[in-house]
Parts: sequence; structure tokens; C-alpha cells
Amino acid sequence: MREHLPVIVLLGASVLWGLSWLPLKSINTMGIDGISLIFVVYGILALTLSPLLLKQFIIWKEHKKVMLLIAIFGGGANLAFTYALINGEVIRVMVLFYLLPVWGVAGGRIFLKEDIDRWRYMGVFLAISGAFLILGGFEVLNAPPSWIDLIALASGFFFAMNNILFRASQSVPVAAKLGVMFLGCFSLAGILLMGGVEQFPQDVNGNTWLMLVSYALLWLLVANIGSQWSVTHMEAGRSSIIIILELITAVVSATLITGETMFPIEYMGGALIVAAAFIEAIRTKDDDIPVTTIE
Repeated sequence: MREHLPVIVLLGASVLWGLSWLPLKSINTMGIDGISLIFVVYGILALTLSPLLLKQFIIWKEHKKVMLLIAIFGGGANLAFTYALINGEVIRVMVLFYLLPVWGVAGGRIFLKEDIDRWRYMGVFLAISGAFLILGGFEVLNAPPSWIDLIALASGFFFAMNNILFRASQSVPVAAKLGVMFLGCFSLAGILLMGGVEQFPQDVNGNTWLMLVSYALLWLLVANIGSQWSVTHMEAGRSSIIIILELITAVVSATLITGETMFPIEYMGGALIVAAAFIEAIRTKDDDIPVTTIE
């Protein structure tokens, strides 16, 4: 049973991630807009992990540059992904977010000097082709993608860069990197609020705030810890395949609960992106080699 525990935990965490749109959209309909919601949720998470972040300061203080980059890219990824889920179509946002192979391969090549073999080139080709179909095929040349499409794409790019930073700073405890990522998201949302992008809600009842706190501590924190713990206890390729359950869960739940659908060409594009994710997941079994360290 113990050897199967990481798989079970990752399956559960992936389902939580795939269903996270449900509480997000529910809380949003109760009067808390996207950026304000993100500000409070990630403020709670940052506060929760701040004792560990301070306790491990002596370990990560020599890696202040990479921690700052994790705050920017990791925080930006969570901000963009959550905002897109709240304001966009769940299936479309999730599929565009999963354009990760393109960003991961490009970033790995540029920053970690990783080699790109023909399988990775194939994955990139499939992912780009899939995104092209989802965004409307050749019609995208007549009308630009929506701003939510761009935010969803940006979230995948930021997340891929954050993954590279996590890999390139293996001497820094995961808890510290998670803590600074939450702090980064909280700070970025705060900057947007101070800039007047949204107004912080005033007339929201106590039950809504309680639901928001519960989502942060009982859903999002559990999903983060579960996924991070489990991926450190299994092969990279195996965990990457299991994590695709997030996308499947989101697509199935959004179809059943809200009746969301996509055109056949968009489903074809989604299938190409999933195929690219599978190729990259299988390919990562050969990636257990030292990587460049970013100080």
C-alpha cells in the first residue's frame, strides 16, 4: 500500500485541481471578483506557510535571485490561471493552459541547456497545432484571440517557467518555494488592486468569506501539498501522465455541470495538446540528469 500512496495522493490532488473551477465560480457569483478573490486566498496560503519560509531562511537566503523569480513566475502563473478560470470557459482555459510542452521545451533549452530530440520536436509541433485549432484555425488571422485566451496562454507559460526554476533550485526546500510562490501571487494581486484594476468588495456576507477561507485551507492548500509531495516520490514521467487527469476532470465536470461544449475542431486541437503532454511525460523518464543551477 505504501508504494501506491504517492499515486493515490496525486490522483486525489489532480481531481481537486480539475474541479477547482467549481468553488471559484461559486464564490465569484457571491460578489467577490477575481483579483480580490485571489488576493485573499493566496494571502491566507502565504500566511499559512510563512513560519516555514522564515524557519528555512538560512537554507534559501543564498538563492534570493531564484526565489524572486519563483515569486514572479509562480505567482503570475497562479494569478493568471485562477483569473482565467473564474472569468472564462473552463474547458477552453484548461486546454490552452496545457500548452505546457511548448513553453517547457523552449525554457529548458534556453535556461537549462537541455537537448531537444525528435520526440520533443514532435510534442511541440502537436501542441502548437492544437492551440492553433482551438483558437479558431486560420480564422485567428482575421480576429485576435480573446483577452481570456491570452491570459490562459500566459498562465501556462508562467507555470512552465516556474517548473524550470523549481528544477534548477533543488537545494531549496519545496515548502519554501511554495511559500514564496504564494507570497508572489498575493503581492501581484495586491498591486493590481492598488492600481485600481478592480475594487475590493465591501458588501459581502460572512458566509461567503468563510467559504473563501475554507477553499483556501481545505481545498487549495491540500491540492498544492498533495501534488508537490507525490511528484517527489515517483518517476517524473509517471506523475506527468497522472496530472493530465486535471484536464480530463475539468472537461468532464464542465460538460456535465454547466453544459460547456466546444466545436469538433476545438476538441481535435485539445486531443493534439493531450498527445503532446503524453509524449513529454514519457520523454521525461530520461530526464533524471543533473540540471543547471540558478543562484
